[in-house]
Amino acid sequence: MFTTEQISEAHSKVKSGADFPAYIKEIRALGVTCYETYVTDGHTDYYGADNYKIISPAKYEPMSIAAATVPEQFKAGLKAHQQGKTDYAAFITLCAQTGIEKWTVCMEKMTCTYYDRSGNEILVETIPG
Repeated sequence: MFTTEQISEAHSKVKSGADFPAYIKEIRALGVTCYETYVTDGHTDYYGADNYKIISPAKYEPMSIAAATVPEQFKAGLKAHQQGKTDYAAFITLCAQTGIEKWTVCMEKMTCTYYDRSGNEILVETIPG
């Protein structure tokens, strides 16, 4: 099974949203079936076969998530991030300010789904293969 160290090594290669598809390919090869990243402190729950689960430590001090979701502002900022125009810290700040609580990546469907604080789906994207 995969370790947090292996995932951290793969994640260290991600400099912007443009690097995301290669990261997904690499951790999928490690055996990750899905994961959930929480904007509040940056920790991620990683899942594998046979109910395997590991949780990464928090990456930064807790931040509050806006109660009101601003989908169009989030989508515009996400697009800029995916084009490599912003770094991860700027993307996280965008998520918090626009009401995005977490995102879930499903390797089987190759989707990334963003959720607000109430658990509503704000955006479902297909990850380029």
